[in-house]
Amino acid sequence: MKMLKEKLPILLFILLLALCWELGTRVFDIPPYIIPRLSDVFAALEQHAALLGKHFALTLWEALLGLAFSVIFGVLSAIWIDSSSLARKTIYPLIVASQTVPIIALSPIMVMWFGYEIGSKIAVVILFTFFPVAVNTADGFRTADREIGELLRSMGAGKAQLFLKWKIPSALPSFFTGLKMAAAISVGGATLGEWLGGESGLGVYTKRAANMLRGDDVFAGVLLLSLMGIALFVAAQFIERLVLGRRQN
Repeated sequence: MKMLKEKLPILLFILLLALCWELGTRVFDIPPYIIPRLSDVFAALEQHAALLGKHFALTLWEALLGLAFSVIFGVLSAIWIDSSSLARKTIYPLIVASQTVPIIALSPIMVMWFGYEIGSKIAVVILFTFFPVAVNTADGFRTADREIGELLRSMGAGKAQLFLKWKIPSALPSFFTGLKMAAAISVGGATLGEWLGGESGLGVYTKRAANMLRGDDVFAGVLLLSLMGIALFVAAQFIERLVLGRRQN
């Protein structure tokens, strides 16, 4: 009951937006290739459910694989940055500076290197998601409470024990902040990779629909992509609560 009360405002707001969308397109007679009626979007979802399901599964798989690699590479990079002053002075600034280069400009390079198969899509997802995981985790290590570290050292803790008992618990909140950000934007990376070159996936589906001015199909694909991003964010949030909740208990 408490959860329902918390979610009620956003649910009512979404319902209001949906109502305004449907009525607005009817009252102002907006062309369907610009903004289709919401009812037509749902009709497209129902009509092409099987095909959309296949595209959805592929895009989700690309996003999950890219996100998994970003978590692995991001955490390892953060550990390296924290344990090496040289890496902290060289690698960390390079990771930050890399964000000044538009990711969309690097994406075609991934296609040239990895071809039009799933590898290029995963690479683009990594471009999107590596930064928030690596930087947030590294910052979590850096801001660990030094007094706790000194206390553990005074009790004879070695490097491995310091890392497991001090650094990791201190970095977990920051890591999950980066993970939630990465989970939400991983779908955008997978979609961009499919736009640049692919035969399947929701990115390809929406691109083909746009070329045919099928607004209802485009919005159906976009709606599914939005739901996918929300679902991945909620999943990361659930894991965060599970892990941090157990740690606090």
